[in-house]
Order: sequence, then C-alpha cells, then structure tokens
Amino acid sequence: MAQIIQPISPAAVDELAALRLELADTSTVVLAEELPRMDLAEQALRFRLLPKDRALAVFEELDTVHQQELIDGLKTDTVRELLDSMEADDRAKLFDEMPAKVATRFQSQLNAADRRITAQLLGYEPESAGRIMTPDYVSLRASMSAAAAIERIRHLRERPRNIDVLPVTDGHRKLLGTVTLADLVSADPDLPVSDLIADEHYQVSTDTDQEEAARLIQEANLIALSVVDHEDRLVGLITWDDAMEILEAEDTEDAARAGAAEPLERPYLSAGVFMLARSRAVWLLILAVSASLTVTVLNYYEAYLANVTVLAVFISLLTGTGGNSGSQASVTIIRAMAVGEVRFSDAFRITWRESRVGFLLGSMLAAVGGPVVGFVYGWDIGLIIAVTLLVICTWSTFVGSLLPLLAKKVGIDPALVSAPMVSTLCDATGLLIYFSVAALVLGPALTG
Repeated sequence: MAQIIQPISPAAVDELAALRLELADTSTVVLAEELPRMDLAEQALRFRLLPKDRALAVFEELDTVHQQELIDGLKTDTVRELLDSMEADDRAKLFDEMPAKVATRFQSQLNAADRRITAQLLGYEPESAGRIMTPDYVSLRASMSAAAAIERIRHLRERPRNIDVLPVTDGHRKLLGTVTLADLVSADPDLPVSDLIADEHYQVSTDTDQEEAARLIQEANLIALSVVDHEDRLVGLITWDDAMEILEAEDTEDAARAGAAEPLERPYLSAGVFMLARSRAVWLLILAVSASLTVTVLNYYEAYLANVTVLAVFISLLTGTGGNSGSQASVTIIRAMAVGEVRFSDAFRITWRESRVGFLLGSMLAAVGGPVVGFVYGWDIGLIIAVTLLVICTWSTFVGSLLPLLAKKVGIDPALVSAPMVSTLCDATGLLIYFSVAALVLGPALTG
C-alpha cells in the first residue's frame, strides 16, 4: 500500500512536481481516506493536482459530508465539471445532503438533461429504491439479435459504467428480464435476445424500501437490480456498489441504536462534540427514566431487605444476568430480522426456541450458583438464587426475542428496541421475580 500523504504547505510551489508523483503512486481509496484528515486548503491543493478522471474517482469515493467540504474549497468551474461528470444517482445523493439553497443553485447550473434526471430522482421518497437507482443504463429489445445488441452497445455515444447486466424490454418499455454481457458476447450472433434472458428474474418498484432492495442484491448475488414503475416499465438500475453502501449505512444505524445512541449520519471525525453528545443524550434520558422502574421496585420491597439484608447482596448479580441474557436474545433476533432470516409470522417458533435457550442457560447458572451461595449464606438463600436465575434467564430471553418482533409489526425500527432498553426492562422485572421467589421460600421470615 502507498505511503500515507503528509500534509505540506500550499506555498511550497517548488514541491508540486514531487507531490504529483506522490499522488500518482497513491491509490484512489487511500486518497479518499486521507483527504478528509487535512485542512480545506490542503484538500483543495491535492485535488486540483489530480487528472480529471482520477479526481472524479476520488470525489465519488468520499462521503457526502466530505464532498460538500471539498466543494467549499474548490473554484466554481471545477465544481461544475465535477457535477457534470458524476453519475446521476451520486449527484442526487450529494444534493440531497446539501442545504436546500446550495443544492438549488448547483442544480440550476446543470444542463437541461442532467437537471431533469436529478430532479426526477429527488422526487422519489427518501430511502426508496427510486431515490438510489441510476437512470443510466443500456436496455435491449427482446426482438434484437445478439449481434444487433452488441452493435448497439458498441456505438453508444455515452456508455454507462455498468453494462454487465442489460435489461430487456418489449416495445412499450415493460421489463421482460435481463441478460448478461458475457452471455450476449458468447451467443450465436443470430440468436434473439429473448432467448438469452436469465431464467430467474428479480425486480423492485420505485417505492420499495432501499434496504430491502439492497438485501435482495446481496442474497441473490446480483450485479444490478432492475427498478420499475407501477406499470412495470423500466426506469433504472440499482448497482451492487450502491447496495453495499446502503447496507453499510443500515448496519451502522443498527449498531448505534444497539448501543443506545442515534446514528451520526456523518463520519466520526467530522462530528463535533455537541453532535456526539446530542446523538446519545436522548437515549440516556429514556434509559434513566425507564431505570426508575428498578428504583420503584426496590422501594416497594424495602421491608424485605430490612428483614433479610443478605438479599441485597445478590441484586446486581441477578439483574445483570437477566439484562445480559435478554440483550443477547434481542441482538440475535434483530440481526436475524435485518438479513431476512425471520419475520413476525415466526414469532411463536422464535419465542419458544429462545425460552428453551434461556431455560438451559438458567439451569446451568443455577447448578453452579445455587450450591455455592447455599454453602456460604445458607441453603434457603441458595435455593432462592438458583430458582431466580432459572426463571430470570427464561423470562429475559423470551422478552428479548419478542420485543423486536413486536416493534417491527407496529412499524418501529427493531433496532430502537436495543439491548440497553431490553436490559433495563429485564432489570425491573428481574427484581419482581427475585422478591417473589424469596417470599415463597422464606415466608413469614421475610415479611417480619
């Protein structure tokens, strides 16, 4: 891998030739990683030294936040050239992240065709397949011969970057399927394109959720996925690289919420201290309020603790165990839902399976913890701890597996029912279980 670029002063004009050589030896990916680490003047200097095609490749590798920052440091003519050269979907994504006034100004500077296509993409619902598709594609007529199709591709004035998958339509633009460029090139020249259409065909509509479309590309190992309107007319393609970016963003969002925070929606080093605090503050407040349930339960059973003080020793152990087992089940189910392995119709099978898992884990912990506690604190206390561990683990895994499914059913992102939320809920209910078991075992001795 090329060496990391060390920032230099823009005033060092005599070093520009050496800097050009250094940039030429540095990969596009490394450049895209290093530019945002420099100040704006350094970014602009290096970017202007890149050849036009290389500059576009680096620019498209940057996050939209860093693209906006770089635009601020470039001359208007350079920005216009970049926007004109960008893919329509990438340009729409950049405009979508810009302040409205700035986006409108840049959009007005595009030529009529690019302006129309960009406005069309921005007109689709956010996070829909239509919003992220590329309208730049090569479609073929089913009645064409393989030779005619290749000739059409060869003589295109502007060839899209991705022509590995070619949609096939009828005379009314209705999608019939796709053919691959490899099959087209290797086929008999006189063979109709309709005979080369793949046996399995996948498509989504413009209002399909973008994560669902991206997951389909991943699961079906597609290079590109056709997007159609409500009349099954072809309007665009979603390419695999865009699908991977969507999945990365969705996984980042789920990971943030699983850790009780909101996604930053920008690279970490570009987020200020207040933005980082804001992304976590709401969740901390919610969890603090929900944790008050635990305080309420402890206050209710204050007499029990006063009469048998040894019970207080095991509160953190039992609530922690319940919260951890619930979180484990929750994270497992949220991930399984994200990749399409389970759905709400599987709720009974999932909760039954997880309850049995919790029972086995609780039995294991009870078999270890009960005798140890009984030997030190007395066998009645040991029995309480053993039974509580068994019941808490079973209950917590049941709750942890059910809540994400219910959230999805009512239209809430399952990641919102994150591990900290499940853990807090299991803490409070775990205390209820603990003191209920204690009351059954100790009876009058507990109530005084």
